[in-house]
Amino acid sequence: MNEFTLPVWVVAAAKAATNILIGNQFKDTERIDLPNKDESITVPVASSALLENGKRSLAVSYCQSGLSLDVTRGLEIWAYIQLNKITTHSVKAVENGFPDWLDFQAGYGVGKFESSGQPCISQFTRDLLCLNLYPLLPKGYSIKVEIVLPQGKDRALKTSNKAFGVVDGLSLIGTQAEVQISSSPEQLKNCKKILERKCSESTFDGCLTFVIGENGMDLALQFGCSANQIVKTGNWLGPLLVAASQNGVKKLLLFGYHGKLIKLSGGIFHTHHHLADGRIEILTSLAVKEGISFDLIKLISQSTSVENALLALESNHPDDVALIWGRMANEIEIKSLSYVNRYLTSSMEIGSVLFDRKRQIRWAGFQGLQQIKSLGLILK
Repeated sequence: MNEFTLPVWVVAAAKAATNILIGNQFKDTERIDLPNKDESITVPVASSALLENGKRSLAVSYCQSGLSLDVTRGLEIWAYIQLNKITTHSVKAVENGFPDWLDFQAGYGVGKFESSGQPCISQFTRDLLCLNLYPLLPKGYSIKVEIVLPQGKDRALKTSNKAFGVVDGLSLIGTQAEVQISSSPEQLKNCKKILERKCSESTFDGCLTFVIGENGMDLALQFGCSANQIVKTGNWLGPLLVAASQNGVKKLLLFGYHGKLIKLSGGIFHTHHHLADGRIEILTSLAVKEGISFDLIKLISQSTSVENALLALESNHPDDVALIWGRMANEIEIKSLSYVNRYLTSSMEIGSVLFDRKRQIRWAGFQGLQQIKSLGLILK
């Protein structure tokens, strides 16, 4: 079964459309080369066609991640391709992280950052497009790629994209080709192998960063964390905390969205929402511990989500927000170390750093603050 992340299916459609535009016969599969890997993968494509008397082309693929609860499962992807002859007047500066020969357009259903209007796309997706399209590009031409996700805007409503400041559709922020099931035992096994490998490398200095999901990975890299020190954990935080200590980690940074890591401050160490939630109850408890007024505690307890509670408090009660979320970050550190010490005696320093819906680093625990200072990061 072909179980690949959304960027792979996007690139497969773009490559199929490019092939037919330059005169190659349509094939129902495309070979996709992967960055920093010798092997390639074979990805199905549904159809392709020439448009406007051969001036443009279109190809369609359907995302299949293999996950029954994945919002992108069966998602239809349209890739429009157009070739433009390069002249001295048509050369443009590098835009959106793409080279001058590739004009990427986020069409309908592709998520964009609300603050800038720029497409929400990862470096992996950019690299994948460049690696697979450049060999097909006729000399003296640039290529325009427009990606459309007809159901993207509707499906994005079922994600936390808006919480990260991404609007109008789905993000293209995958960081690898293969799908990883964040809540499966197999994923825990894979993460442990990655952790052990990183801790055994000659460059390992005892420091490691745990991130949850693609947004955490994307932001950690943007904010200066070393890729060699990052492990994407999925939802298995508890066992991986213990494994980190067992493998000689001295300083561990937990870097993630506050709406996810809040569970750790309540003692929940498998963070998938199908297993346990309780986030509003945890937030209410944190507010009580900080001595927040009863009216605000009631407001929090009646909120439909942690994000809505934050929005309700931020406009008129910023000082209370700082207290509650600061307490959250500290509790994450305390509870995490306590969890590790249930199974072994550990002196590992665990820091927590939380980012908000606008993908801005906002809060850190005592240990987390020390660690981000060493990275040169600044809290908003």
